[in-house]
Amino acid sequence: MKNILIVVDMQNDFIDGSLGTKEAVAIVDNVVKEIGKDYDFVICTRDTHHDNYLESNEGKHLPVVHCIEGTEGWQIRKEVAEAAEAAGNCLVINKPTFGSENMILALKELDDQEKIETITLLGLCTDICVISNALMVKAAFPEIRVSVKENCCAGVTPETHAAAITSMKMCQIEIE
Repeated sequence: MKNILIVVDMQNDFIDGSLGTKEAVAIVDNVVKEIGKDYDFVICTRDTHHDNYLESNEGKHLPVVHCIEGTEGWQIRKEVAEAAEAAGNCLVINKPTFGSENMILALKELDDQEKIETITLLGLCTDICVISNALMVKAAFPEIRVSVKENCCAGVTPETHAAAITSMKMCQIEIE
């Protein structure tokens, strides 16, 4: 049985870059400590855009250039990346939008190899990418325990973070 940790978009642009917040900065140490716990596999997602971001649908709704592939802002925060690498079994998945189909495919492969017992998510932003990926995971694996570490997440605002936590609870995602 495997315990999987999904680290969602702990990238410089979301922490203290173009879309950073003080709440995002405040969770970095919690995230690093959580990655160091007893997980069998760690998946890190990385929001990935290109130079034409502002022309994309997302860019039209959120006209703030961020996470352009290859830039410093696109990189996973150094201490988070180091913790994930030290954890051993780690996979980084680039994703062009909020949720990641490739993450679901990777989870299905892991589950085929050895049944997954738990999937835990944390990261940024609670109210956009964390909730999107948590709901995708819950839909793909309805009988697996899916949880979110609240003190390892931050939203666009504290209010939208709280709203996302409430919504995930309603969808039977456990909040720790």
